[in-house]
Order: sequence, then structure tokens, then C-alpha cells
Amino acid sequence: MPKAKRLALPKRFNAALTEAAYARLRALNDEYGLGNNYLLTVLLERLDDIADRQALDAAFQSFISEYGAPQPGAKTKKRDDP
Repeated sequence: MPKAKRLALPKRFNAALTEAAYARLRALNDEYGLGNNYLLTVLLERLDDIADRQALDAAFQSFISEYGAPQPGAKTKKRDDP
């Protein structure tokens, strides 16, 4: 059996997740045996393959109506910032 290729993933950022989102990520890890970086890469790179565009738009609009969205160019506040 040929050896699987290794996908190089440069470190881009640290991500903060809700408990529910992290639980879903861990469940995907258990199911597919991929680490968080690979799981997020698959989800984002293949988003058009796995998500209906209208459902995706509705999910984002629902989130924005509930939590708002930062102004363009605004930095997010870190937990230890005053």
C-alpha cells in the first residue's frame, strides 16, 4: 500500500470556539481520526461540497442577527485585554 501524503499546514492563528463547536470538532476527530487543523481545513476547503449555499447564508445571517458582527478592520478583544 502506498504511503499517504502529508499535508503541510502552516500555523496561521489560534482559534477560540464555543463549547458546542469544540464538542462537534472532537466528535469529528473521533469519527475520522484527524486533528483539529485537518478537520477545519477539510470543512473550509470543501465547504461548497458539503453545505447548501442558502442554508449556509441562513446560518450566518441567524448568527449575525443574534450576536452581531465586528466592524471591518476591528481587532477582536483578547480574554486578558482590559
